[in-house]
Amino acid sequence: MTAYQSLEKQFKKLFNYEHLAAICGWDQAAMMPDGGNEARAHAMSELAVLCHETLTAPEMGQWIEEAEATVASLSEEQKVSLKEMKRVWQQATVLPSYLVEAKSIAGSKCEHEWRTQRKENEWDKFAVNLKDVVKLAREEAAIRAEQTGLSKYNAMLDLYEPGMTTEKLDVIFGELKSWLPELTRQIIEKQSNVTVEEPAGPFPTEQQAELGKKLMGILGFDFNHGRLDVSIHPFCGGVPQDVRITTRYNEEDFTQAIMGVVHETGHARYEQGLPASLQGFPAGQARSMGIHESQSLFFEMQLARSPEFVEHIASFAKDTFDRQSDQDFDISNINALYKRVQPGYIRVDADEVTYPAHVILRYEIERDLIEGNIEVDDIPGIWDQKMQEYLGISTEGNFINGCMQDIHWTDPECKMSTAENHNYKDGCMQDIHWCDGSFGYFPSYTLGAMYAAQFMAAMRKTIDVDICLKQLEIAPISAWLEENIWSKGSTLTTDELVIQATGEPLNPEYFKQHLINRYLNN
Repeated sequence: MTAYQSLEKQFKKLFNYEHLAAICGWDQAAMMPDGGNEARAHAMSELAVLCHETLTAPEMGQWIEEAEATVASLSEEQKVSLKEMKRVWQQATVLPSYLVEAKSIAGSKCEHEWRTQRKENEWDKFAVNLKDVVKLAREEAAIRAEQTGLSKYNAMLDLYEPGMTTEKLDVIFGELKSWLPELTRQIIEKQSNVTVEEPAGPFPTEQQAELGKKLMGILGFDFNHGRLDVSIHPFCGGVPQDVRITTRYNEEDFTQAIMGVVHETGHARYEQGLPASLQGFPAGQARSMGIHESQSLFFEMQLARSPEFVEHIASFAKDTFDRQSDQDFDISNINALYKRVQPGYIRVDADEVTYPAHVILRYEIERDLIEGNIEVDDIPGIWDQKMQEYLGISTEGNFINGCMQDIHWTDPECKMSTAENHNYKDGCMQDIHWCDGSFGYFPSYTLGAMYAAQFMAAMRKTIDVDICLKQLEIAPISAWLEENIWSKGSTLTTDELVIQATGEPLNPEYFKQHLINRYLNN
């Protein structure tokens, strides 16, 4: 057996372990009884250590060195695969097993207790667990920074967005902040005379799930290799052959859950479309979280929120909920509902115009948190300050919608606040990403929106997307995405992937023009 073949065998083994870990994580979020969390946390930490030890086994370095010495005998696909194997191996070898185990246990505890703490607006209790997570994340960041020569936050960012840095992000987000507030104001002013009726519930969960699955099928989701379930925080997990997506339902409002399902379907289609020939290897995985998010936002924002697709949603919803004669289900009203722009507390419920403000806020906080410029106790105050600056709303005086909506941050002023006058629940406790130490992840959301707009602009050069959506002919759209994005896996860098698909690297102007066209010109 050659060194390269030994590497393939080891990575296949690792892939199988990671498959089990993914399903355990899905079960923990969607099915596991509360009483099982402590035992599950320890089981998952054992599995995390096993994955780490498999990837960092002493012979791995030798095999990589030997494979590189005989690289001329490898096919082009194998050369790319070897390069990605080495990159993933290098990222793993710097972390000691004790830190991997400690992070897994702390993350499981923080995430599990967050479910109740967020509901009760208990920032002080949540902050105790979050401090443990941040302490370990900073230790990881310091180790990675020393190995790579990057700053601490850039070393974490590189795990999710290879090649991206705070220097680049500050320019991209700085430009975005220069025009987004005024555009938001113009859109809100234009919509001030538009009357929108909220469809009146109740909308039984079973019927919402039925509608969601119908849309998933239309959008090409393979139910033979995936399923839809319920969790507190929607997500897409599993592996390409076994994709698990979740959403959450509100029986008084079906519109958010439906778009949540479509969003996660975009993630799932990407996973299900990854190159089969590289299955189990790093080169066969998604390129970055930004590209992953571009696919979910392509499905949700570029496709599903278009007037052509909303027409079908309105029709299907009428049939599903038996509301054929209700005016609030008219196409014009549902379209206006999905185009409505108004600042709000909750990121996952935000419209696509104000959404980037939520992401920039989180990025700036987590960047300073990992670099040690702020502490967990600082998060609520900073959160409220940035919410007022970027979205014009405050998390103080409204504990339902404050800094407790996310699972990753904190502030000193919060020490003088109470549940009666500070809304942690829908503020800094609303997200789940920080619970497991996923610092560096949030920028992917807005990068994804920008990539999605650029991909759509390129697709329209060869495909009449509007006709496809009007006729529910999704195949041409899927074929373009499969050829240009999905089938590439991680065989190209992010810049290479975007250039070969669109003819140029990331250009945020496409996102700006998309918002102007949808919300001001139509």
